[in-house]
Amino acid sequence: MKNITITLPEDLARWLRVRAAEDDRSVSRWIRELLDRKRHREDDYEIAMKRYLARKPREIDWPGGCRPSREELYDRSRLR
Repeated sequence: MKNITITLPEDLARWLRVRAAEDDRSVSRWIRELLDRKRHREDDYEIAMKRYLARKPREIDWPGGCRPSREELYDRSRLR
C-alpha cells in the first residue's frame, strides 16, 4: 500500500475521526473504503454508458405511421 498525506481543516478532521470511530474503523480504512466505493460507482457508470452507446439505434413506431410536426410537438395550449 501507498501512504498519502492530506491536510484537512481541524473541524473536518474532527468530523472524520468521529465518523470513522462510529463505523468502528480507522480514519485510513474509512477513507479507503469511501474512495473504493466511489471508484466502483464510476466504473459501473462507464460500463453502463459504453453498453448503452454500443446499442444500435432503433426506429420509433409513430402512431398512425406519421411523425408529429414541429408545431404539434411545441403546441403549449394543449398542455394547459
